[in-house]
Amino acid sequence: MGMYEDTGAALGTPGRSLWEEEPARRRRMPDPVRDSAVRAVLIVAVTLTEATVTFFLMLTGSWLALPMGIGAIAGTVVATWGVLDVLITRQMWNQRYGVVSEPSSTARDRRHERRRARREARAEAAAGADRIRLRGGAGAARQAVWPPPGADRRYQASSGRG
Repeated sequence: MGMYEDTGAALGTPGRSLWEEEPARRRRMPDPVRDSAVRAVLIVAVTLTEATVTFFLMLTGSWLALPMGIGAIAGTVVATWGVLDVLITRQMWNQRYGVVSEPSSTARDRRHERRRARREARAEAAAGADRIRLRGGAGAARQAVWPPPGADRRYQASSGRG
């Protein structure tokens, strides 16, 4: 037995578990959006670090300030692209795969109306089925609506029209 068990007991005393599952506050981002967000955060972090180093190099009057300043400007452009990539990827994902459904959505209301109408139609059909009597009594076999394929001349073998 280890020091901490699944029950949360530490050295024989009851207590709170080390690992407790909590429900997520928000749904997980789709993989492409999360990938672009991680990429953007890394790019922005490197750019901010580079800009800070450039600032301190400028204060000291070092010759490295000029190349680092040019790099910081390029990093700012790339960081802007990274943030825009997150927004574009998120919008593309929502348009392609996600349907934003809100309580006031008209599509949801229409869907509920269609379901209600189908449910009522099925209920009426089930109620009306009790009134229909088969010909020949209760034990009579039900005839097919469509004739079998052999009864139709179009499906007979070798009519000579190859």
